[in-house]
Amino acid sequence: MSLVLGLDSSTQSLSAVILDTEKGIVMANHSVNFGEDLSHYSQPHGYDETGERGEVHSNPLMWLEALDLLLTQLAEGNIDFSKIEAVSGSGQQHGSVYLKANFNDVLEGLTAQSDLKTQLANCLSRFSSPIWMDSSTSEECAEIAQAVGGNEVVCSKSGSVAVERFTGPQIRKFAETDPDSYAETGTIHLVSSFFASILAGKTVAIDHGDGGGMNLMNLSNLDWDQDLLDATAIGLAGKLPPCAPSNSKSGPISHYFVKKYGFSPTCETIIWSGDNPCSLIGMGAASPGKVVISLGTSDTLFAAMPAPKTDPNGFGHVFGNPAGGYMSLICFKNGSLAREAIKEKYELNWNSFEKDALSQTPAGNNDLMMLPFYEPEITPAIDTEGPVFSSDHHYSSGEAVRAVLESQFLNMRAHSDWLGVSPSRIYLTGGASENDGIAQVVANVFGVPVDRLDVPSSATIGAGMRAAHGLGEDLDDLESKFSKPKEGLTVEPDPTACDIYNEFLPKFKAFLAEQFTS
Repeated sequence: MSLVLGLDSSTQSLSAVILDTEKGIVMANHSVNFGEDLSHYSQPHGYDETGERGEVHSNPLMWLEALDLLLTQLAEGNIDFSKIEAVSGSGQQHGSVYLKANFNDVLEGLTAQSDLKTQLANCLSRFSSPIWMDSSTSEECAEIAQAVGGNEVVCSKSGSVAVERFTGPQIRKFAETDPDSYAETGTIHLVSSFFASILAGKTVAIDHGDGGGMNLMNLSNLDWDQDLLDATAIGLAGKLPPCAPSNSKSGPISHYFVKKYGFSPTCETIIWSGDNPCSLIGMGAASPGKVVISLGTSDTLFAAMPAPKTDPNGFGHVFGNPAGGYMSLICFKNGSLAREAIKEKYELNWNSFEKDALSQTPAGNNDLMMLPFYEPEITPAIDTEGPVFSSDHHYSSGEAVRAVLESQFLNMRAHSDWLGVSPSRIYLTGGASENDGIAQVVANVFGVPVDRLDVPSSATIGAGMRAAHGLGEDLDDLESKFSKPKEGLTVEPDPTACDIYNEFLPKFKAFLAEQFTS
């Protein structure tokens, strides 16, 4: 095995990496930015910013033009596509594309003398695609939940309560607001399966990873759930591709890419997955026991799961794991926002935030806590205006820093217990992962070593790894080559601090519960 291509269609760009899996190196990487490189679509951040009442849509023709542009630019950079043995990809999760019944026929008849956008424009039954940022389907979520007996049923079946951005509620809204266009729709694809179909030259399956983010797939049998389909839209079962394992081959690459870009006709296409499942692979956390915490504007916890256990509170989500089995994703909206608010309030820099402030206070912070929610939180679902403190005590800078960090990671621990997975290591990524003090608090709260990941563009890397895995390469071997933690930066837990946090956790849970009842 040698070269594989991984693609990632994210909110703002379409990216590519070429991995040499024998040598364990990234041979090339390139990206097309929708706002900068395709400005004529007037979507500077990759989506239409004029939507009303929570609607956020993108133009699927822009995505098609981006694919041609990306491959053209790679070819102009002397990339020899004939050496690529397999290709797979990652798509922004939950986004959907609506296509007429002629889609397959047009794919089969694609000609290299024209481009994808021109040839496929007439296949769209809907000229915009709702994406993960769309929050306009609250009514549809409630209707779906009511039809099947409540959100507890939706969650037990699909792995998540009915969520506004998920594909099922988006489909229901389309069917109700534009029934004629819905009737004209022959196939509904996710962003991932749409791109995978174009590469394969035929409609291909939706993988278990991305399918889990639709409120339509039953986790127990990894197939469409008839009750959820019926609750969503009439005739939906006939408009969805089948579900399939994430390492499924979908055949050789379309003749369009062979003729236009010089791909080998034997290049295999592997069905795509969502960006979150691909990130799980790219970050080396495909097996249970490895937990990834991504520190960003929102903080996110990823973990592989051996069984489809669901969050009884409905905050976490469960998808199919591209490596087999299942994965969870739990999002905490108040991430860097809360940390930066404390830093600015006490006029600290990141160096003093770590060394001076944390060194002034003990683990447990003398029972001083806060709810670090500067905006309404989603895990747990709680609406606060600024942080809630556990006492009227005037917090010093050190106490405030420790309070925000301990509260954030105790909240993560409290709301990931339902996974039933005891982490053996935590992989920390994102900008704040560089901070040793933050990493130490994570290690102490969870009681396991913390590694810092050095995996830029984890979804794109994960897509490339999945291409190789689809051809039979060992995933553990691929992880050892492309998902390496940074050397010399492992943080070990302090046993004394771990004991303190084990005793402190029930106090924090009680403090948190008070806010729901106050």
